[in-house]
Amino acid sequence: MASIRTFRKGADLVAARASALHAPRASIGSPLLRRELSSAVRPATRKAPSTRVTAPAAIAPIKAQAVRYASGSTGPLSKTQLFDLHEAHGAKMVPFAGFSMPLQYADLSHVESHMWTREKASLFDVSHMVQHNLSGPGALEFLMKVTPSSLDKLAPNTSTLSCLLEEGTGGILDDTVITRRSEDTFYFVTNAGRRAEDLAFLQAEIEAFRAKNGADSLKWDILEDRALVALQGPLAVNVLQSLINTSASTADTDLNTLYFGNCRELYITLPDGSASPEPLLISRTGYTGEDGFEISIPTSASQTLPQQVVELLLTDKNTVRLAGLAARDSLRLEAGMCLYGHDISTAQTPPDAALGWVVGRERRDPATATFHGASVILSQLASPKTLKQRRVGLTVEKGSPAREGAKVVDISDPANPVEVGVVTSGLPSPTLGGTNIAMAYVKNGLHKKGTELGVQVRNKVRKATVVGMPWIESKFHRPS
Repeated sequence: MASIRTFRKGADLVAARASALHAPRASIGSPLLRRELSSAVRPATRKAPSTRVTAPAAIAPIKAQAVRYASGSTGPLSKTQLFDLHEAHGAKMVPFAGFSMPLQYADLSHVESHMWTREKASLFDVSHMVQHNLSGPGALEFLMKVTPSSLDKLAPNTSTLSCLLEEGTGGILDDTVITRRSEDTFYFVTNAGRRAEDLAFLQAEIEAFRAKNGADSLKWDILEDRALVALQGPLAVNVLQSLINTSASTADTDLNTLYFGNCRELYITLPDGSASPEPLLISRTGYTGEDGFEISIPTSASQTLPQQVVELLLTDKNTVRLAGLAARDSLRLEAGMCLYGHDISTAQTPPDAALGWVVGRERRDPATATFHGASVILSQLASPKTLKQRRVGLTVEKGSPAREGAKVVDISDPANPVEVGVVTSGLPSPTLGGTNIAMAYVKNGLHKKGTELGVQVRNKVRKATVVGMPWIESKFHRPS
């Protein structure tokens, strides 16, 4: 939802997206999808004997959070501009954040798709995410009120991971990637699973800002006419570079000079040799830990442009394949990236969630900080020992994986394990040969690397060790 420190510690994005398996960021859309994602990676296990776990009242704040998932659909599901293409490629479609979205495709299993992304390139449809454009003389001031980032330090066409913050508490309303397009114009993407909450929040905040600063101080557009796809993997740059139309594009067309956290508007070459009717907004970013791009595709001049772009990217089936939500989830977890509604929510501030780095260094003076929840957040940054919980990575011993909701326990007294936290995401890592990994919140003081804990999995306590994140090395393209 990584200033930028340009996307400093980008592997912790949430990130950011918190779109389902977002970009920076959306939360898992329905119980059906959560079951599908779990079954996609769950090995067969035997039922283990039960172990009693004591849960003292002192650690109640770090029990499972009351988080909001993207609601399962009770009415017709929305469709992205690429819905027909997904069905044509044999996608298994599932409800997700109010949309019918591909879980995986007929040509690759979940694990095969995951590894294809790590070794070649995969294309994800993330058009369900909400794209915004905010402009006007008050745009910078407004965004620096609702987020803690040093957006005033961003150069044009650079981005940062940030968070929309709840007034007063500093709780994370959503994670978002914000791009400064010009001095007073910003493009940002929020999670599909938080659409209703985000739009209500932004509408109220914008109306209040306009009432104080004038109706012309802000112009806000939700870019419903744009598709969004993510091309991720080590071969992504070669595939995309071959499509860039060098004659129509006015910006630098060499993608080797487009670094992580930067964007450009570039035209592509269509099959007939002509340039696309409009340029695509190409951002070097992603939610997998791999090098790659998020590509915003306008449809105002051609409704078929998204499908044309995707078909061009899929020309070489030995290089690029379509990938769905299942692979996206396991990829982002290996990369240490948060999923909204699971790993982050309004129950956490950025320091709680180990995302204190999104708070700009220039914004840490309590005398001048004006962003929502500044007094709470800055106090936590100044005195980390006051935090009740910390987000950590865990590796869990061989056996059944620790999944969301599993209790984390202190096993210093093996006969009487005491509950000290909760798993928010977990699965066997395909890249690490099935090693069980998990993200969790644990009691402050138990968050240091190497701390030995336990996780209650199917009524059996399995040994777990606190480790640094990400589990895989990030491969973001940065200047040499």
